[in-house]
Amino acid sequence: MPATIRDVARLAGVSPSTVSRALSLPDVVNAATRARVQAAADQLGYAPNRAARGLITGRTGNIGLVVPDMANPFFPSVVKGVQARARMHDVAVFLADTDEDVASEVSLVNALAKQVDGMILCSPRSSDEELGAIAAESNVVLVNRLVEGVPAVTFDNEGGMRQAIAHLVALGHRKIAWVGGPMSSWSGAHRNIGLFAAARDHGAELTDVGHFAPTYEGGMAAADQAVATGATAVVAYNDLVAIGLLARLHARGISVPGDVSVVGIDDIAMAAMARPALTTVRLPKQKSGEIAVELLLAMIDDPDPDTIIGTRGTLQGELMVRDSTGVASSPANP
Repeated sequence: MPATIRDVARLAGVSPSTVSRALSLPDVVNAATRARVQAAADQLGYAPNRAARGLITGRTGNIGLVVPDMANPFFPSVVKGVQARARMHDVAVFLADTDEDVASEVSLVNALAKQVDGMILCSPRSSDEELGAIAAESNVVLVNRLVEGVPAVTFDNEGGMRQAIAHLVALGHRKIAWVGGPMSSWSGAHRNIGLFAAARDHGAELTDVGHFAPTYEGGMAAADQAVATGATAVVAYNDLVAIGLLARLHARGISVPGDVSVVGIDDIAMAAMARPALTTVRLPKQKSGEIAVELLLAMIDDPDPDTIIGTRGTLQGELMVRDSTGVASSPANP
């Protein structure tokens, strides 16, 4: 039979209520007693009941994670990071997918907030004002998004784009097309900033093809317009869009990288498996989830510490050079 709190109390030589306090509210128990209780619990393999502990602490032992689209391979890596780190802290994760529906994102987040101690919002599409209002009522950490006063983990999107442009210019590309993602994407806006700044610094001509769905189909739809610009290289909003570009270019008989080079962003698993293998900016996705959990749990423990509110962690990207980029040739024939 599994060990009970009474078994732990008997072995430690204390009352069951002391065991409960030592494991749920350790700060109110002296260090020697707390150590004795923990040693007894470890020896017996005792794990406190989450529901019972919640009655004492007023916490659920759950956190929420909200993503825009679980079908996008970028987000499962973040989820794995969140789940792995939450498991280390004996915390359960409730996952919600907004399906890129900006209109329903706020209502979904508000509903989830009632069931958890705090939430991680990954790449949320809502406005700064809406996210600020949510953060004012709940413990919130953002991933891949910045809002004033809200703890966040972000990627250096601008730096990653500078790496991509520098790589393409070094290969002789001077006319480059940019296939953007959703207009509401915070990271997309910052990638845009980094791209145009880098193109200007390197004397390259960058054409913004427009906003497209952040999907394989979005890349397919953008390919013809990208080719029509006469660019010898295309930078895509993410790897899924880039892989869609590769497919459409292949269907048109346009060689990659012989005629046009293609660069993605994210380094999802499929990037290396694409044909040709995709040059992309690798983002530390799993690491972002791990850090977000640590920030959120620190906030839950102390809802208003100066060291947490407004904390921003920025993770650097790394250019992964593969087969989809090569020396520039004459512009592709539209």
